[in-house]
Amino acid sequence: MALQGIVEQTVTGMGYELVEIERSAGGLLRVTIDWPWTAGSPRFVTVDDCEKVTRQLQFALEVEAVDYRRLEVSSPGLDRPLRDERDFERFAGEMVDITLKAPIGAVAAGGTGGAAPAVAANRKRFRGRLERVEGSGEGGPGGWRIVWSDEPAPKPGQRMSKKRVPAPLQALDFTLDEVREARLAPIVDFKGRSGANAAAPAG
Repeated sequence: MALQGIVEQTVTGMGYELVEIERSAGGLLRVTIDWPWTAGSPRFVTVDDCEKVTRQLQFALEVEAVDYRRLEVSSPGLDRPLRDERDFERFAGEMVDITLKAPIGAVAAGGTGGAAPAVAANRKRFRGRLERVEGSGEGGPGGWRIVWSDEPAPKPGQRMSKKRVPAPLQALDFTLDEVREARLAPIVDFKGRSGANAAAPAG
């Protein structure tokens, strides 16, 4: 059985969700796990969870004669990957980093709070708030939207004038088929993840 199948079968058989598998230099096999999402009652992976999965994976990999030198099992970090429709549904409303497979072309992004400028034709990377496109429910084409502002984030301690006119928010619609990579944006403040904050720019 292929490595992906061995790991996924073991992890899901223990009640967890396989988030990511990565082989690194030196024979390191890194496995990221999470609890399956249940709306309204999130669960968080603990050190004990990682230790249990590590022991079970070591046994399964030995039985299947998988070649590796070191195994590392961990919970998702702040930059957790979003792999499929379930992940996008789970993290709707959060700040995300999206990389498209191809540049979007010279199109004007929809905006609020004033005229929104056209998006650069060669742009593929965006950081903003993830939203479900209204009217695209389950079974539909899987429409999504990222909302952002290209206004520079304020520096620590910087005082903002009350008379300042904020830059307009921009929005771009996309489908999962157009996405090369999507991850939660690793944004932390003193109160923890601030997924509801206004979007920050990405190059």
